[in-house]
Amino acid sequence: MESLYLQRRYLISFESRRLPHIFTDVLVIGSGAAGLRAAMEAAAYGEVIVATKARPGDSNTYYAQGGLAAVMDAGDSLDAHVRDTLATGYRLSDESVVRRVVADAPEQIRTLCEWGVHFDVNGDGELSLGREGGHNAHRIVHAGGDATGRVLSDALLARAAATERLKLFDHCFVIDLLTDPPAGGAGSQCVGALTFHPRFGLQMIRARQTILAAGGAGMLWRETTNPSHATADALALAFRAGATLADLEMMQFHPTVLYLAGATRSLISEAVRGEGAYLLDRAGTRFMPEYHPMAELAPRDVVSRAILDRMAKTGATHVSLDVRHLGAEAFAKRFPGIDRQCRSFGIDPGRDLIPVHPAAHYMIGGAWVDEQGRTNIPGLLACGEAACTGLHGANRLASNSLTEALVLGRVCGQTAGESLAGDDLAARPIDWKNPPSERTELDLADIRNSLRSLMWRNVGVRRRGDRLDETLDIVNFWGRYVLDKEFMTVAGWEIQNMLTASQLVTELALRRTETRGVHCREDFPSTDPVWERHQHVRRTPIQLVVE
Repeated sequence: MESLYLQRRYLISFESRRLPHIFTDVLVIGSGAAGLRAAMEAAAYGEVIVATKARPGDSNTYYAQGGLAAVMDAGDSLDAHVRDTLATGYRLSDESVVRRVVADAPEQIRTLCEWGVHFDVNGDGELSLGREGGHNAHRIVHAGGDATGRVLSDALLARAAATERLKLFDHCFVIDLLTDPPAGGAGSQCVGALTFHPRFGLQMIRARQTILAAGGAGMLWRETTNPSHATADALALAFRAGATLADLEMMQFHPTVLYLAGATRSLISEAVRGEGAYLLDRAGTRFMPEYHPMAELAPRDVVSRAILDRMAKTGATHVSLDVRHLGAEAFAKRFPGIDRQCRSFGIDPGRDLIPVHPAAHYMIGGAWVDEQGRTNIPGLLACGEAACTGLHGANRLASNSLTEALVLGRVCGQTAGESLAGDDLAARPIDWKNPPSERTELDLADIRNSLRSLMWRNVGVRRRGDRLDETLDIVNFWGRYVLDKEFMTVAGWEIQNMLTASQLVTELALRRTETRGVHCREDFPSTDPVWERHQHVRRTPIQLVVE
């Protein structure tokens, strides 16, 4: 990795004594399910600030169409849920973490019901349980049909707004984590963050404990289900601060995204296939039974690669999702949002095939944490998509992510709160100067678009060593002209974060010389027992360390 990625500690020069200071007990970065659940738990112990870069509802949680995986049926079992999770994780999941999340999931569902979440029920008034890819039982709880994320987000935001000692700072972009000492080396402690608000400008939020919950890295790829603000900020923040990151090569690609020229890529929930939808190639042939015994309900990595393989064999730009046999009325009732989206593009699901294509969806890797949510940097914790907890392994089981966000978000908030006892926040100034850049400034919009196209072509569903090498060369070149600059715009900071995260993702993808879960190497198509381990990466003031 180029030394610039290692030498750059903060994205701007500043003298902390000249900036407005805000003091809090716990700072939570991100307002998705994990961040809000952590914040509410931490508020029982002290003052909490939740900083979010956009509006509080603009999170990956809000856009989630799938549900929450939990054993809520007498015919199911916790052991069965554990087995499905471990099988999907391709021997990289931590069984103790899996059992903890699975065991606590039903209680989180009951808590949400107490908080006013109305989950979908059947004619008998019991929870309506769906089935999705990789699950061998019906254990997916939904709300609003295909609007579980929106319902969950709204409920958590309402609960957070009513929680004493909890404040939401919207449109507050976190530029960098603050560590003392600032070099990110041995002995560093996280003491908060440097932020920017369009109205208040630069501010320092000093915190005794900081929780990273701003996951989402889909915008690194041209094709993605993620909203535009999912620019891998948490990964870059953690890396610059010296935190250990893990498994960044493990980006999960969702198999079925609405694929229409010129249209925004819209997720077609896996629950649609769980209800019985078929995948057809351009000749109208149902092809998934040829690739896996579970057919359309195979794990997501299997379905994504099968779709691309079928597209290559038939010379097509997409495949089709067939829901016609489900009936137009039944489909609209079960998936009202997807039905409206399709019809807005002139597609009648009861009569027409739905064109679909894989897209970047969920970052499995993140800041490496222990079972209490702590990173290797004292005072810094992580949860949700920003963290690598060991739950998902090499492939996320459908609908386990919202469950993880609630279960481990609560644990993370409790850990942060309990850590406040006897923890005195040092108010020593942190000054940092960056040398002025003498290089030409490149067009940021061009770099952003080109980077996303490059990552999709070379670090997408299928990868190859020579293409990964090429990607590193190109990203390093752009980095030399972008990472040395100081910006005072969110767009500038985002592209710096995207370049940093792309470099790390590609580096680890190149080093993992096997195919495992979501990581597919065409030049190493087999799963290698030697690689039955996580990859850890961190920066020091002088070198990149990969273990």
